[in-house]
Amino acid sequence: MSNLATLLEVGGPVAALGGGAAYARAKNPVLYWCTVGGPASTARLLGSYASVMEACGLTVAPSRLRILAVKATTRREVRPVPPRRGIIRPTTTGLRLRLRLAPGQEPADLAASAERLRHAWGVHAVYVTIVKPGVVELRLVGFDVLRKVRMPRKAETGFLKVPVALREDATPFVRDYRSVPHQLTLGATLSGKSMYLRHLISGLATQRIALVGIDCKRGVELAPFAPRLSALATDPAEAADLLPVLVKEMEDRYDLIKARQGIAPGTPEEEITSDIWGLPRSERPVPIVLFVDEVAELFLVATKKDEERRDEMVTQLIRLAQLGRAAGIYLEVCGQRFGAELGKGATMLRAQLTGRVCHRVNDEASAKMALGDIAPEAVQAACAIAPERPGLAVAGDTSGGWSRIRTPYLSLGAAADTCREAAHLVPELPALNPFRPDVPVQPVESSALAA
Repeated sequence: MSNLATLLEVGGPVAALGGGAAYARAKNPVLYWCTVGGPASTARLLGSYASVMEACGLTVAPSRLRILAVKATTRREVRPVPPRRGIIRPTTTGLRLRLRLAPGQEPADLAASAERLRHAWGVHAVYVTIVKPGVVELRLVGFDVLRKVRMPRKAETGFLKVPVALREDATPFVRDYRSVPHQLTLGATLSGKSMYLRHLISGLATQRIALVGIDCKRGVELAPFAPRLSALATDPAEAADLLPVLVKEMEDRYDLIKARQGIAPGTPEEEITSDIWGLPRSERPVPIVLFVDEVAELFLVATKKDEERRDEMVTQLIRLAQLGRAAGIYLEVCGQRFGAELGKGATMLRAQLTGRVCHRVNDEASAKMALGDIAPEAVQAACAIAPERPGLAVAGDTSGGWSRIRTPYLSLGAAADTCREAAHLVPELPALNPFRPDVPVQPVESSALAA
């Protein structure tokens, strides 16, 4: 009886700890990783590093000098040499460590063994990034960070840079318009595309940038951000009037750049430029970001007259995509679907949009249009997105790289409040004044009038 009582006394707290750990793993994975998962994975890594590397074929034969040194000092067997391991750095989502590759190894060797390393060390995923020639960083992610998105506190921000989502390797996905000027964003209804758009607009609203919108759903997506918009078109007819104005603004900026280039001989090289960023700050026009929501509506036609207008608008969009970057004009083209069957110019426009973000779509053709020229496996990943995970998407660019991302929740009211508070940052662009949306006056509460 005494032994049974002792077991009950010891087993009660152990069961409580086990239950608490299981609850934390399901409800608060960060807490579980920091208290249980992280230390356990670190111990596995430290205790099995050499044997795991050898089992994965990531070791090389030792040098002759090493063989002579081992034989001269000890009688133990000379074993193959794994990559030299650096200090393990724990994070709230996983572990990081740098490896110096052995002679003859390449980062692709480690990337090919990432799944083996994941199982050996008991983590959710392993990612390999190149730090410099001969040095790579292993990023071990302890749990599914896309199940409940928490953006890192330290995210890269700056002018024309907006952290909008979290990558599957726990790093922020930053939309950088200077490096990726134009982007195509696709997503079916309730896929999270609107949430992605809210983060973009609210992030750009606090910067000295002109925001222009074309929303052919009568403005229901972009109208809440009207206080911060310099122009808004809510149907194809208004878009047909707005796009020529943007093209004319682009041409005027090229004239400004050209005038700056016509400088007398002997002018320092730093004063000669081919885009607006080389102009003096006092002469530099503000950047313009054009949001096109439901781009398919611009391609649809019902009559011969609509077809002529469509062709003209598509031509102007292609011109902005081809020439807008140097003039500081950037495109964010969004839609539920996008395919070559939309009509003439669709494929040409797609080719100019360097960045691609594909949420859950209703047909494989749209996923192929967005990601097919990047990587076939990216198309498969986009088609596998479940409806139960809104905001999950596959992001890539025409360099061939891609990754899964997920946008955190942001209410429409919070994004609209940000735009309303930043209304004073709307730059003065006389050409866009006729298209400036009417902002309704906020009703004043009776209590405020009484005060």
